[in-house]
Amino acid sequence: MNRSDRDSVRSPATILVADDQADVRESLKLLLEGEGCRVLAAASPDETLELVRSKLPDAVILDLNYQTDTTSGEEGLELLGRLHALDPGRPVIVLTGWGTTVLAIEAMRRGAQDFLEKPWDNTRVVSVIRNQLALVRARRENRRLTAATRALTEAPPPLVGRSRVMQRVLEEAGRVAASNATILITGESGTGKGLLASWIHERSPRAEGPFVRVNLGGLVDSLIESELYGHVRGAFTDARSERLGRFELANQGTLFLDEIANLSPVSQASLLHALEEGRIERVGSSRPIPVDVRILAATNVDIRSAVAKGQFRGDLLYRLNTIEITLPPLRERGEDIELLASHFFAEAIRQHGKPLRGISPRARETLTAYDWPGNVRELGHVLERAVLLASGDWIEPDDLRLVPGTVEGTPSLENMTLEEAERYLVSQALERSRGDAEAAARQLGVSRSALYRRLAKYRQ
Repeated sequence: MNRSDRDSVRSPATILVADDQADVRESLKLLLEGEGCRVLAAASPDETLELVRSKLPDAVILDLNYQTDTTSGEEGLELLGRLHALDPGRPVIVLTGWGTTVLAIEAMRRGAQDFLEKPWDNTRVVSVIRNQLALVRARRENRRLTAATRALTEAPPPLVGRSRVMQRVLEEAGRVAASNATILITGESGTGKGLLASWIHERSPRAEGPFVRVNLGGLVDSLIESELYGHVRGAFTDARSERLGRFELANQGTLFLDEIANLSPVSQASLLHALEEGRIERVGSSRPIPVDVRILAATNVDIRSAVAKGQFRGDLLYRLNTIEITLPPLRERGEDIELLASHFFAEAIRQHGKPLRGISPRARETLTAYDWPGNVRELGHVLERAVLLASGDWIEPDDLRLVPGTVEGTPSLENMTLEEAERYLVSQALERSRGDAEAAARQLGVSRSALYRRLAKYRQ
């Protein structure tokens, strides 16, 4: 049985402690069993290899200094190399009483994931194991998702279309996917920037590595550096243990920075430094950590205008947009609306189990006439809601609950109900603000939470 066939490390994790000292093995066994781990112990290199092959542990804590070689660590380093060759994805944490910088560097070069010195700190040991097991879980989940998506020969349906503009986007994205270039994906909210980023990753040489997404618009500025770079224990008041940042989690894979324009000037400077140096420092530490990640970024704002206004660094923009791909709004790919609507209709039928026959011709006309300020995301929500609310065999225009009005002109408020007028004004504010809920709320003279309540009501 391969390690990829095993259950998640949550059930529970198996740790192999390889050390020739019985008291070390017993101490670490008690410590890790107290954390809910299953612990195996090995006293020699041969026993270590045998247990690794037969029991398939999730991680190994490996002593570098055996009685036959008490100073150089060479026997332990040789064993480390053999363990790495057996399974490069299994984390090995080296443990030694002869800790030197040279030895640590050599251990890392041969495949170790971290380095602990004797006597160890229990909190540090537990923190390192937790972080490494989190990486194991992320990699296994990524392999599962990779296997699922590779069964698809096309782009995800929301990215598929008959329109020329969408075919050009996918053709360009396909050409640059195989490179290691940074890519900036621009476009209005709801156009599918995250889907395109994932699609590019799955067609890149890094497809076997993790795809890690961070929404910078959803983080307060004080937490961004910890989220991106991680932190050490005691770095700030609530930092009770070490934490891996998104850069480390994405190592040898792809890091997708969504809503990049939301970064503050300070965070922009630290990100630029990390990209230029190829290494990061956890908050509260001065130890540089090399990282190998491909950066994909996305924004729904006019980032060049932000640069002109001094709100975004020009040098960071140049670092991010080696390639720039712009996803068109749905109103510019009208010939794709029916195709996408059919996809979302089928998905909603499958998910909710409603025996509907289809979308009526009049409803299809309504869909193609609407200007879709929320783009593909809004179309998906509208079709799901229509499936849930439909009372007949077909989706009809009334089931769509779209505000009257098309790209051809502005509807008359006199002909609307109060609810339709409210929805129309909200959709227009969101369109003018390019999906920025806070800016739309200011335009409408309501709080952001009030706007969210209205949007939630429309989706019911």
